Amino acid sequence: MQLRNQVEWALHCAAILAAVPEERFLPARDLAEMHGVPKEYLSKALQALAMAGLVSTTLGPSGGYRLARAPKQITFLDVVDAIEGSGRAFVCTEIRKNNPCRPSKQRDAAPCAIARVMWGAEEAWRKKLRKVTLADLLETLEEDVDAKTLAKTAEWVQLRC
Repeated sequence: MQLRNQVEWALHCAAILAAVPEERFLPARDLAEMHGVPKEYLSKALQALAMAGLVSTTLGPSGGYRLARAPKQITFLDVVDAIEGSGRAFVCTEIRKNNPCRPSKQRDAAPCAIARVMWGAEEAWRKKLRKVTLADLLETLEEDVDAKTLAKTAEWVQLRC
């Protein structure tokens, strides 16, 4: 399975947006600048997050984005689903029915073994993403990123909201 790079961008942006004060917004151009990605493509990811109700947006000179919910209420799966959609990654097209050695009138009550394995793997992946919130990510970042970098990043965000 390969996710679009917009999933990575959206997760990084959501982590940054967690630092935006209430009633303030961070422009997409600043998020794009911070991450070194094209604003036009990042804007599409941010719009998908807005449509999913994960971020709020406003227009105008002080417009931009901020989280619509608390970080503990947004899971990694919420973000992935907002960008990629919530449909199954593996789609079984039942090619087993094309097997010329198979009885022509055989009916299949259950999905094939391959589909069951793939769907089980996907559910395990989705279950893991459902358990991790942006608040969990922020805790991990506090452990992984040195305090000076975190402080500089917070200051950078505050100057742009």
